Order: sequence, then structure tokens, then C-alpha cells
Amino acid sequence: MTGKKAATVDASASRIPGPEPRSFILVAGEASGDLLGADLIAGLRARFPNASFAGIGGQRMRDAGMDIWQPMERLSVMGLVEVLKHLPALLALRRDLLQRTLRERPDVFIGIDAPDFNLGVEKKLKRAGIRSVHYVSPSIWAWRESRAAKIGNSADRVLCLFPMEPPIYARQGVDAHFVGHPLADAFAAHPDKLVARRALGLADDARVLAMLPGSRLGEIARLGRDFLDTVLQLRKEFPHLRVVIPAANAACEKAIRELVRDSKEQHTAADESIRILSPESRIPSPGPRLSQSQLAMIAADAVLLASGTAALEAMLAKRPMVVAYRIAPTTYRIVKALGMLKTSVYSLPNILAGHTLVPELMQDDCTPPALAAALAPMLRARALPVETRDEFLRIHESLRGDAWHDAAAAIADLLDAGPPPSTGGGLGGG
Repeated sequence: MTGKKAATVDASASRIPGPEPRSFILVAGEASGDLLGADLIAGLRARFPNASFAGIGGQRMRDAGMDIWQPMERLSVMGLVEVLKHLPALLALRRDLLQRTLRERPDVFIGIDAPDFNLGVEKKLKRAGIRSVHYVSPSIWAWRESRAAKIGNSADRVLCLFPMEPPIYARQGVDAHFVGHPLADAFAAHPDKLVARRALGLADDARVLAMLPGSRLGEIARLGRDFLDTVLQLRKEFPHLRVVIPAANAACEKAIRELVRDSKEQHTAADESIRILSPESRIPSPGPRLSQSQLAMIAADAVLLASGTAALEAMLAKRPMVVAYRIAPTTYRIVKALGMLKTSVYSLPNILAGHTLVPELMQDDCTPPALAAALAPMLRARALPVETRDEFLRIHESLRGDAWHDAAAAIADLLDAGPPPSTGGGLGGG
């Protein structure tokens, strides 16, 4: 066969129809969403090997093969006051994202958490005939159940991490699926404290506090100093206390180091006992896909953390914890005055248990003496009470699933349903 003839055959073969290439645009706004997005990309790629992925995300999504249009740190804002301050930049980012997504016309747009940003984008894209999925339900059980209907107006399908959420959506006629919580699969039922300590270079017999002041700069600014002052209080009883602070990203690491440096005079004797885990360091994980913050929790005798996903991780790590939180005073007054909060507990372990399972110290109650008083008995005991451990295990089991697989399957099922009807409207007001 001549070279020319072979080239002709090869070109003809390359035109044989294959699986239709799929395109997905994803938007995540913080570290937990970046992890979910990376897993989801892996699940979708297993179903659609030639798919393309683009959007807003972090390093994990980049490593999973996504084309990062903008870094997710640009969305890491929370609270009414904080959002107002960054509103012009957020609006410009949303406008650019909408225009680019409408040009690209992906098979599915997937908003991962960040509901204040993503739901508005999803609604406009849905009106323009682009399928939209919202991954991670907003806290409709904590705020207003009627929000479920509005979320359904934005998303063709909602993927839920908690089993109590789809029934709430069903009452509002919204298509929602429980896909399991990926963190429940990442943690063993009984994580090994000593193995985690050896991975982090901590002595087997050290008394260790894991401190997680948040994954947003605003959280660190509001809580970081009080957390460090709590350590000073605890050192009166535990002079050799080791403190491990995992940083969510480079910006958070810088902010934490500045706080520790500013407190250096108070902490001089204990400087070597405060260890900040840089996101750049490569600590070998003794378990499948455990992050540095998860290793730090497993290695700890007690955990002091900002309310959020970290509280769920500490529960899955089966560690005693104190949950703290403080939002901007103006935001807090507005929320209280309008009666917007519909639950008496805030942290995920307590919400999932249906009662106060772990201590919560919020807003004005969040002070170093109060935090130290709640942590001290945990550091003395160095283990969970049996009844708390059993409750943690029960909740852990209820969250198990195969999230990356089930979430990808729910999106593939949406694609199989055929193209969505366009309702017009385009960008609207942008």
C-alpha cells in the first residue's frame, strides 16, 4: 500500500462516528467545592471519556483536567456586608461567566455550592435553554423551606449531600437526588489517631489541638485572634499543648502566619508548639485521599473550628470538637431582626443529630475564656464519650453513598432526557 493510499484510509477511519463529545462548565467557590468538583469530573470522565471541562475552580479541579477561567478565591465571600463590599467585582465576574457560557453552550452547567452566586447564573442559563444542575443544596432546612421552589426555578436538577433534603424538594415539586456525601466515604469508621500523628510527625503521647479558623479570609480575621488567645488560656492547664493549624490555601496561610507573628510576644515560649500546615507541603496520606486538615483532625485530641464543612469532617474523624462562629455584626443583627434563621442549632453534627451533640459558641458567646472552658474537658479526656461516638457512627453511616459515581449518573440521566426547552430571556439584566 502506498503512503498516499494509507493516508487516505487513515483519514477516512478518523471520520468514523464515535461517542458524542460532551462539554461541562462547573463553578466552585471554596475548598470543599473544589474537592467535590474534582471528584465529579472524575465521575463524568468515566462516563464521557472525551468530555471537556471548564469554569471557575481551584487546584484540585485544575489537576482533574478542568480549564480554569478564573480562580475560585474570587467567589470566597460570605455575609451580607462582605458581599456588598465585593459586589461590583462579583457582578463583573458573573457577567463574564454568563457571556462565555452562552457562547460555549455546554451540555450542562454545574454550580457547586456557592448558592448566592450560582443560582442566579443557573436561572439565566436555564432560560436560555442550557441544562443546569446545582450540586450541594443550600440549607433549606435551616432557613426557609419555600426556597426549594425558587431553587427549582434555577436548576433542572438538585444534587443533595444529605438524605433529609430530597423530601423537602419533593414537597415543592423540585427534582432532587440524594447522592451521598463524599466525605463519608473518605473517612474510615474508626480513623487511626496514631497513624495520622506519625504522618504529621507528632509524638504518640503529645496532647494535640487541631485549630481550623476557616477557609475564608473574613473568617480568619474574625476568629483567628480569639482562637490563638484560647490557646493561651489552655496553656495554663496544658503547658505542653501542641497546636496544628492547617491552612486552606496560600492566602489563608499568609493571614494565619501574620496573626501568629502579631501574637508572638504572648506566644514566645510556645512558638515551636504552634505548627501551621502549608497547603504546598506534601504530607503522605496514610488513608485514601485524606487532606492535611483531615489528617490534623484525626491526629488531634480535640478540635476547635469555625462552623461549616470542617464540623462535619471532625465528626467523621470521630474527634471531640468545639464549634465557633462569628459573622459581621451588621449581618447578624439583620438576620436576627428578620427572623431568617429557622433552627436553634448551627453546626452540621447537631443538625444531623436533631439535638445538641457538640458545643456551639456563636457570636457574643464566642470568647477565648468560653472556648477554653469547653475544650479543656475534651483535652483531659482525650477521647469521645461512648454515646457521642455511637451517634457519630450512626450519622456517618447514613451519609454513605458513592457520591462521585451517583452525582455523575444523575447528570448523565439528565442528558439522556434530551435537550431542554428554551424559555428565552438570554442574559436579561446580567
